[in-house]
Amino acid sequence: MTTISLSAVEIMAGLGVLLVLFVVWRAGSRRAKAVAEAARSGARFMSLAGRVLFTAGLIVAAQWLVITQAGTGWLLLAVLGVPALFASYTLTRALTVTTQDMPRRRR
Repeated sequence: MTTISLSAVEIMAGLGVLLVLFVVWRAGSRRAKAVAEAARSGARFMSLAGRVLFTAGLIVAAQWLVITQAGTGWLLLAVLGVPALFASYTLTRALTVTTQDMPRRRR
């Protein structure tokens, strides 16, 4: 059996290499988390934009159909008024409620 003998300089060099590897791994991990969070927020925005455009298209189609076919009385008021109520409710909530999507930094 042979024993391994290392000098103090070799031990310090080995610990230094391990420390550098740990710091590089940690930096890569943080960078990957930041990229993933940016991708998630972008996907959330595109998903929301798509749903908003689809719903707006449905509302416009229903309004156009009622106005061109039978555009008098209570039906016209309902077709124009109900989406206006939903839109005003949504805008009021969007303008009065704020959220913070940024993660807290640990110190």
